[in-house]
Amino acid sequence: MKTGKYLTFNLVEEEYGIGILKVKEIIGMMPITSVPRTPSFVKGVINLRGKVIPVIDLRLKFGMDSIPYSDRTCIIVVEVDSNDMTVQIGIVVDSVSEVLNISEAEIEETPAFGTKLDTTYIMGMAKTQGGVKILLDIDHVLSNEELMGLKKTV
Repeated sequence: MKTGKYLTFNLVEEEYGIGILKVKEIIGMMPITSVPRTPSFVKGVINLRGKVIPVIDLRLKFGMDSIPYSDRTCIIVVEVDSNDMTVQIGIVVDSVSEVLNISEAEIEETPAFGTKLDTTYIMGMAKTQGGVKILLDIDHVLSNEELMGLKKTV
């Protein structure tokens, strides 16, 4: 069931959404400690009230150009479930928009882009008055191997 509340955010000119139940908090940019020998999309780790949380830049993960962070850039702390483990990670986004209540009728299946393109991390496309929002299945944005690698950084 895809009906529910979604936190929407921007990357480049596109709007994305994550199920609100996966979102733990939204924080402004803060110092990120880099970790050597990690993929380029892994920015490092932050200390959030005594808890070390890995941070990824969603632009870089999705193969988009990197840009300097602005006063609207923020980190969304999400809870990711994979292989009987739950990990909190921070994802850097250009800006957070709003929380939307999206019904099943407004959500269309992910279009087929061809057999070589992996779209398992896209839950669907939400048709809203402001256009189309790409709904992410945050549990599948990172592969199990990438998630295990992040878990080892903390």
